[in-house]
Amino acid sequence: MATKGAKVERNSVSEQPHELKYEARKEGNTAKKVEAAKQSAGSNKRAAVEKKLEGKK
Repeated sequence: MATKGAKVERNSVSEQPHELKYEARKEGNTAKKVEAAKQSAGSNKRAAVEKKLEGKK
């Protein structure tokens, strides 16, 4: 069960501050922009959020 949960966690960006900071640092944005991209994408899937962030650079 733990391996399945870990895989799911890698594919999503949660609301936790450390997750937002990690994604922001990785993409060269701010945590607020990552949060806005999540809302804009309507999903917390990492691929969808990164795709939205690519257009905002």
